[in-house]
Amino acid sequence: MTQYQDNLPKSALSAFFDGLEENIIALILGLMTLITFANVLLRYMFNQSLIWGLEVVLILFAWMVLLGISYGFKKTSHLGVDAVINILPARGQRVLAVISAVVCLIYAALLLKGAWDYWAPFAGLQPTEGRWFPTGFTENTRDRAFYVTDQVPMLEMFRWLEGLINYGDSYDKLPRVIPYAILPFSTALILLRVVQATVRIVTGKQNSLIVSHEAEDEVERVAHGEYEE
Repeated sequence: MTQYQDNLPKSALSAFFDGLEENIIALILGLMTLITFANVLLRYMFNQSLIWGLEVVLILFAWMVLLGISYGFKKTSHLGVDAVINILPARGQRVLAVISAVVCLIYAALLLKGAWDYWAPFAGLQPTEGRWFPTGFTENTRDRAFYVTDQVPMLEMFRWLEGLINYGDSYDKLPRVIPYAILPFSTALILLRVVQATVRIVTGKQNSLIVSHEAEDEVERVAHGEYEE
């Protein structure tokens, strides 16, 4: 199946953002590994531990997964089942690709609404009204800006949040608004990537939202250097 070709000429801006996303995901993975390694080393050699280590690793893991989803849509690297699609003529395949893209658009939009509604109270903001689609903003929602993480210490660089959303009261731990901010950001990025993929499908530059129906196929392509730039 012919997919969106990653070796097409890229603009400098596109190449910059590709590298930025890849480096951020790699940095998160590296930090997770480093913190976990340090915790194991401290525990078995010095009978000590980073009390905040596990919570930070869990936060970073969530960030990596959510950012990776949007990046997967951008690179068409998500795996899927195309057994039925492959038996259809080219026109039928394209129709199903457009339908699947529209379904993903709706799902991504719902994810974004849910992510905002969950995160907003932690930022002292209002969630949206409407069960499925936002029809406005609710009133008198319980403010959760004072909620903090369990063990992660407060960073001085975020002290400005105390006056902005916590009525000047100091935080003894990192407020949850910071790690939870990845929810609306990543879901907005997912929606953007699905919109971009849908445009490529409609314009004939991409055949599907998935890269292959078999992981082995993708591994074989990489082994033969088909994705080398």
